[in-house]
Amino acid sequence: MWIAVFCLSGLGLVASLGLGLAARRFAVEVDPKIEALERVLPGVNCGACGYPGCSHFARALVEEGAPVSGCMAGGEDTVLAVAELMGVEAVIGEKRVAVVLCKGGRGESKTKFTYRGVEDCKAAVIVSGGDKACPHGCLGLRTCERVCPFDAVEISKDGIAVIDPEKCTGCGICVKECPKEIIVLVSVEKRVSILCCSREKGSEVRKKCAVGCIACETCVRVCPFDAISMEGNLAIIDYGRCRVCGLCIAQCPTRAIEGRDWPFPRVEIMDDRCTGCGICTMVCPVDAIEGEKKEVHKVSEDRCVGCLLCIDRCPKEAIRLRAPAHSASELAA
Repeated sequence: MWIAVFCLSGLGLVASLGLGLAARRFAVEVDPKIEALERVLPGVNCGACGYPGCSHFARALVEEGAPVSGCMAGGEDTVLAVAELMGVEAVIGEKRVAVVLCKGGRGESKTKFTYRGVEDCKAAVIVSGGDKACPHGCLGLRTCERVCPFDAVEISKDGIAVIDPEKCTGCGICVKECPKEIIVLVSVEKRVSILCCSREKGSEVRKKCAVGCIACETCVRVCPFDAISMEGNLAIIDYGRCRVCGLCIAQCPTRAIEGRDWPFPRVEIMDDRCTGCGICTMVCPVDAIEGEKKEVHKVSEDRCVGCLLCIDRCPKEAIRLRAPAHSASELAA
C-alpha cells in the first residue's frame, strides 16, 4: 500500500514539475498595451467592431492598426481612452441609434394566422414569413430584445419592438439579427423617422395596417426643405436635407411618421431686440412670422414648425426657442 502511495506521489511531483517547466518554456507574453486597452474597453464582447470580442479588438488595435473609433458600444469616453493609449488623435464619429421601421402592433396590423411556435422572430419567419399580414411587419417575438447587450430593446404591450435611444449605443447587433430587416441605424440628431418599410400600393397597405405609409405624398408636399421623396410607394427621408422641423409628422394622415421628443420646440421673438428688419419673414418656409418693416415681428404659434431657419439668419439674435404650446394631437388635427 505504501509503495503505491509513494509511486503516485512521485508521479504527481514529476507531472507538476513537467507542467511548470512547460508553462515557463511555452508561455506567451502579452503586450502590456493590449492589456491596458482591454481594461478601458467595455467588455461586452458585442462584436460590433468587427472582431469576436473586446480582447480581439484590443489585439487588432496594436497589431493590425484597427481604427480607435471602432468600439461603438463604449461611446465617446471609450474612444478617447483608446486614442490616448494608442497615442493618436481621437476622431469622434456621429452617434447613431437603432430605429424599428414599423409601428403596426396588434391593434393596428392584421394577421394571417395564429402563430403558436417558438418565441423567436427567425423561427416564425420560416412559417410563411410570420403571422403579420404585412410582409415587413415587426413580429415582436423578442429576438432583438434578447441579443441586445445593453437592454435597450423591449417589446411593447402591443407586440412591437421599441428601442430606448438613451440606452442604445448603435452597436448594430439588432440590425443584423432582425430577420425582417426593419431595424436601421440613424443619427441621433435626426429625430424624424418614417416607421414603415412597405412598398405596396396604398390600397394594399390600408387593408393590412392602419399606421403604414400609403404613398399619399402629403409629407413630400409639406416638407419645406425637399427632404422627402417617394421611392416605390414609400416615403424616404434625405437626412442631409432634413432640418427636423416636424411638419411631416403633424400632417401624416396615418401617423406613420414619428419624431423623438415630439412636438419640437417652437420659437419666439424678443421685443427688446427685434428691429423689424424682415429677414426672418423672408426665410420662414411656412409663413409663420408676421410684421411690418421696422416694427417688432410676431411668430404664429399655429404655423411655426420649429425649423430654426429664422434663428440662424437673425442678425440681432432676437429669436429664441420656447416650449411647445400644443400637443402632438393638436398639431396633427
